Amino acid sequence: MKTLRNAVLALVVAVGAVGMAPAAFAGDPVIEAALEAGTIGERADGYLGVVGSADAETIRKVQDINNRRRAAYEEKAAETGTTVEQVALVTGEKLIARARETVGKVYMDESGEWQTVQ
Repeated sequence: MKTLRNAVLALVVAVGAVGMAPAAFAGDPVIEAALEAGTIGERADGYLGVVGSADAETIRKVQDINNRRRAAYEEKAAETGTTVEQVALVTGEKLIARARETVGKVYMDESGEWQTVQ
């Protein structure tokens, strides 16, 4: 029963985290350009990933965004009694679902392979 409760709480938390995750980089021209170019994409674990290689500034900004996401996941997990991993995974699922709605967006599938929405 506790596992079900934690899963439901993680889902509720993740819905809120999904709204916050894109806001972490909204308006950043480097990140927006990298997303449009398919240089970075959403990973199933709730974090951004670099697809292949990227310049140092893009990598630094991705790491900064991921650090902010991790902090938000930690906060939500503590508030709800779930784990950081549960919050991150459910958030990752939601972010990937959102990415799959836009042609050209890149995301990591369940097998760990990068996919581009056609």
